Amino acid sequence: MKLTRKVAPKVDPQNHDEGMGRRQFLKSAGITATGVATAAAFAPSMMRKSQASEYVSHDVPTQVKRSICSACAVGCGIYAEVQNGVWTGQEPAFDHPISKGSHCAKGAAEREHGQGKRRVRYPLKLIDGKWQKLSWEQALSEVTDKMKSIRKQSGPDSIYFMGSAKFSNESAYLYRKLAAMWGTNNVDHSARICHSTTVAGVANTWGYGAQTNSLNDMHNAKSILLIGSNPAEAHPIAMKHILIAKERGAKIVVADPRFTRTAVHADLYCPLRPGTDIPFIYGLLWHIFDNNWQDDEFIKTRVFAMEDIREEVKNYDPDTVSDITGVDKKTLFEAAKTISENRPGGITWCMGGTQHHIGNSNTRVYCILQLALGNLGVSGGGANILRGHDNVQGATDLGVLFDTLPGYYGLTTGSWQHWSRVWGLDYEWVKGNFNQGEYLGRQPMTSPGIPCSRWHDGVLEEKKNIAQADNIRLAFFWGQSVNTETRQNEVREALDKLETIVVVDPYPTMASVLHNRKDGVYILPACTCYESYGSVTNTSRSIQWREKVIEPIFESKPDTEIMYLLSKHLGFDKQFTKNIAKTDTGILIEDITREFNKGMWTIGMSGQSPERLKYHTMHWGEFSYDDLVASSGEAKGEVYGLPWPCWGTPDIGHPGSTILYNTNLHVKDGGSNFRARFGVEYQGKSLLADGTYSKGSEIKDGYPEFSADMLKQLGWWDDLTEQEQQQAEGRNWKTDLSGGIIRVALEHGCSPYGNAKARCKVWTFPDPVPIHREPLYAPRRDLVAKYPTYEDMRVHRLPTLYRSIQEQDFTDKYPLQLSSGRLVEYEGGGEETRTNAWLAELQQEMFVEIHPTDAAARNINNWDDVWLEGAEGGRIKIKAMVTPRVREGLAWMPFHFAGFMSGENLIDKYPDGTAPYVLGESANTALTYGYDPVTQMQETKCSLCQIEKA
Repeated sequence: MKLTRKVAPKVDPQNHDEGMGRRQFLKSAGITATGVATAAAFAPSMMRKSQASEYVSHDVPTQVKRSICSACAVGCGIYAEVQNGVWTGQEPAFDHPISKGSHCAKGAAEREHGQGKRRVRYPLKLIDGKWQKLSWEQALSEVTDKMKSIRKQSGPDSIYFMGSAKFSNESAYLYRKLAAMWGTNNVDHSARICHSTTVAGVANTWGYGAQTNSLNDMHNAKSILLIGSNPAEAHPIAMKHILIAKERGAKIVVADPRFTRTAVHADLYCPLRPGTDIPFIYGLLWHIFDNNWQDDEFIKTRVFAMEDIREEVKNYDPDTVSDITGVDKKTLFEAAKTISENRPGGITWCMGGTQHHIGNSNTRVYCILQLALGNLGVSGGGANILRGHDNVQGATDLGVLFDTLPGYYGLTTGSWQHWSRVWGLDYEWVKGNFNQGEYLGRQPMTSPGIPCSRWHDGVLEEKKNIAQADNIRLAFFWGQSVNTETRQNEVREALDKLETIVVVDPYPTMASVLHNRKDGVYILPACTCYESYGSVTNTSRSIQWREKVIEPIFESKPDTEIMYLLSKHLGFDKQFTKNIAKTDTGILIEDITREFNKGMWTIGMSGQSPERLKYHTMHWGEFSYDDLVASSGEAKGEVYGLPWPCWGTPDIGHPGSTILYNTNLHVKDGGSNFRARFGVEYQGKSLLADGTYSKGSEIKDGYPEFSADMLKQLGWWDDLTEQEQQQAEGRNWKTDLSGGIIRVALEHGCSPYGNAKARCKVWTFPDPVPIHREPLYAPRRDLVAKYPTYEDMRVHRLPTLYRSIQEQDFTDKYPLQLSSGRLVEYEGGGEETRTNAWLAELQQEMFVEIHPTDAAARNINNWDDVWLEGAEGGRIKIKAMVTPRVREGLAWMPFHFAGFMSGENLIDKYPDGTAPYVLGESANTALTYGYDPVTQMQETKCSLCQIEKA
């Protein structure tokens, strides 16, 4: 693509990176054209030959380190070749049980990420508009002195801890612990704006808010419905598994507003209007119930309140659904028939389904479809939920969230007492770090904080309207960039108003430059995952151990070391690391793993010791590519990565659970049933399973969660050792630190969390049964009266708008519906990938896709400069891509760009030498208000805009 405006700097394919030609650059980097750039195209034998003869120097000894790609959550294996401490070569791991010798463009370019040419090299402070170098000691002293000052004046909630999906599990756990010991629940990370509605919706349907099957198990599907998911670009190696299923005969159905690269592979494409997922799924269910295609036995024994769904589905006949969604009646029928006749079938979704103001209802209705078809707990079925960052699953599991503690323990007194026991601390000391008063009826320690989707509202909202002592005054932006949030004008205003900004990242990120300020900004250089080590959880719940590839470059430090140093400066390092050994460079990572193992009983993230995980990493080739089970070696019979729940303590040797809710296996072998987490009855009806149970269970029916009292009632109490009895007395399976209650339940073939029905009705949510609600910025004004949104309400600490927005008609001025999504070249907010020279060559311009008819009406030609204005006035200057991939009336943008703001180039605000190679406008400058009432997920898929030629 020819550039028509300056990027920073322009990447010339023949002459980039300090004037060095491409061939010379690759050669100096230790990689030739036959190396990693073309890795996926060669057979293993060819790659080995290339490795031996082309680019590995035999003059210098080579170490090969095993790591996991830092891009998406598929979790692909990397062989990193290191010579004299320098990362000189990279190969895709051909024996890795998930990626099997494959990389996408981002994975193939990971070595460049580890070289750091555009990295922050040392701590920096913005003083009078200039970046000045600081020592680590000075930077940490100044930041923590400011924190203490704010705490004294406003309380601990005036500090915001923005966390990261790039944290290792150990870093994520430590970060949540840091916020807890500081005394705030104002901590969150990017799962809030990618899959928080999945976690809430799925967990409240059948127990756990995670992917039910593995990527590899998709090989066994007879059909796959993809809705709001484009893995061909967002998760290319996951797409490889989907294509294996297709080669084996699976039927692929894609529902998406755009004809994506994934849709190209579909047997049936359903072009639905953005924001109409619920009518579409109910339209499928209308045909399923009308033709008696549902699984009646599965529903009778394992599902609660399907009759409520059948009643609601009556409102969504084919004519109604076709009118709402835009999918014609014939296609809708064929989709229902295809997934019904080809079972077991899986459903896959991503942010196209979650990023809506009714996202929790979307994810629940996806689950309900699978329950109706009996597609749960079986190989080839399930909900295969593709997550975006390398450890967004793990960071969520470990509690980098404003509304939970590690392991999804709620913010109750009992949960805080549990984690205080794990930490070996007096609960009263932990409690004393929080503000003790009530604010708008909420106590800070036991009420959710402010979500990362709305931290800026915590800065800008009137103090009297926020359920905490004062506004946010200082914010950490740790491994998370602010250009990923909607309403960028308000984000910029909040950055200006903050007293102090602390960016902790290998790169400056937009929090360092989006503001209009001259001082009060610190950048602390964290190293990448390749300069540290620890565990990371992929989208299938498999936990993988990374080796350290190289030592931290420049003056960067691992996240765990920075957190430890902060705790020392804040005066609670002894409590913070009570169970963790100290090292020359900070603290021992393995001890962090062991500590969270002691508390994560809820999801069974307790049996994966560092030693077990390291063995899996060092023996990739022993695990099957089809079912992830090891057929030989010390891990024989174990599932790769010990996917949770891996029950009990590590010495029990539980193999991990590759398929959740599979009653065909003994619980000791990874079997389970639906979780009993909603009580035993509702309105006089039993919530427990009806005559169904996992293999080998001594209880031949449904049963509640296990507790000490239940063991006594069953006569199993004496199965505990005397020491276990002492620790288990008065506790349940989630709070018994001995693990004895879980151990005894397993011995009797029972799931520690009980045996219940999945539920179609969530009586604690605003919509107990999912119903369609038109977007806040609705393009179909004729449907608003019939399908209105919620009344304005308070959600946790913040007032939240709904009806007051939707009742306004914006369509005259903003006639185009606006959505956003991913590109294969970039990831997330794009700071890492747009700073990668290899990837920057591939996509150098931010753009909007517009249908030819809409373009012609505006006199716009392909690749013209255009102004796109969102319905709240946010304007961005970008390129127009005229394409029929989007339907008429729809515009679509990628969300990976930043560095421009409403036509203003921010390159001069970056510290010298750190600006990404490619800059562009953020899609989120034009995207608008809208938040899920359960999770505060932002709405990025349903807005309105106007486009005009620049």
